[in-house]
Amino acid sequence: MELRFSADEEAFRDKARTWLAENVPRERRPHDGAALGEFDRAWQRTQHEGGWAGVSWPQEYGGLGLPLVQQLIWYEEYARAGLPDIDACFVGLAHAGPTLMARATDAQRSFHLPKILAGEVSWCQGFSEPQAGSDLASLRTYAERDGDDFVVSGQKIWTSYADAARYQELLVRTDREAPKHRGISWLICDMHSPGITVRPIPTIDGSSHFCEVFYDEVRIPVDNVVGDINDGWSVAMSTLSFERGTAFTVGQVQLAELTEQLAALARERTGSDGRPLIADDEIAHAIATMRAEVAALRAMTYATVSRNAHRDLPGPEGSMVKLYFSEVRQRLYRLAIDVLGDDALTRTDDDRPWVDEYLLSLSYSIGGGTSEIQRNIIGERVLGLPR
Repeated sequence: MELRFSADEEAFRDKARTWLAENVPRERRPHDGAALGEFDRAWQRTQHEGGWAGVSWPQEYGGLGLPLVQQLIWYEEYARAGLPDIDACFVGLAHAGPTLMARATDAQRSFHLPKILAGEVSWCQGFSEPQAGSDLASLRTYAERDGDDFVVSGQKIWTSYADAARYQELLVRTDREAPKHRGISWLICDMHSPGITVRPIPTIDGSSHFCEVFYDEVRIPVDNVVGDINDGWSVAMSTLSFERGTAFTVGQVQLAELTEQLAALARERTGSDGRPLIADDEIAHAIATMRAEVAALRAMTYATVSRNAHRDLPGPEGSMVKLYFSEVRQRLYRLAIDVLGDDALTRTDDDRPWVDEYLLSLSYSIGGGTSEIQRNIIGERVLGLPR
């Protein structure tokens, strides 16, 4: 396991940092909706035109073909430039694209991968349902074969950026009689198809990028199946393994920077006794602990990247990173609320909306697989414990 960066890797970091500093969007990113989707796709097009799209994507698919460590470095510099950890292009780049590379036909790859990389289209994920969240294999959205098409009816929920996406990675049940993990297929769904209704869901943090998606006899060509019919569960596991690999690196760098911002605020602000908040031993200890947790999270990510560099697919250790990231993020914003008190409610153009970020952080222990599911994966597939 190698956790240090070589001279060439540091040179790559300097080059990435310089390009990002010169090209990062200066205008304010829209809050949600179609305008947000277009903003994110335009930024992806800028990266593509500048030669920075798909750092670890194979060259045959238009990427740079660089090792996973360079992708880690790119994500770190991306976060330092103040860019979001998840945007409207995230699913296509981090989920659908890698899944298509691993499991799709040549025709599917040649049609979709260039469009994803160039920012021509964005994707969303149609996995969770009202009655199939943590127990994903219990999904009920059904696809009935009709000649060369599947006719899909049902509902998906918590579909991020569905209102901005052109395509969707969609899990459907194609065999009601088969065992629940075997009767599922992974389809490429055109979100402009007749019969699809997208309904944004306003959330407590003030955003509405989560959506419900309804399917009323939507026709999807059988040629849009990725992998084999009724083998969608194994394809979906490939999708989720990519999400739990390096996908949270940007968020981790943001946590480190936010911890330092919080420490600075604690030095600047005074308590009821007139002393800086950082002079309170309890607050100082909490911030120091948060620094240590963020450093531990970074070390876990480096270790996971080092292992995955020698594998075709990310290993189950990514669940450890995902679980710990969710918990550390929530603890950081909870600490910020405790330190800032009523000031955390203030929202201006200059100050980070700590309360909104805290509310949003609660979703991180649910999205991408609940913390309970991550613990099961860690217990069974990492530690080798019985089910």
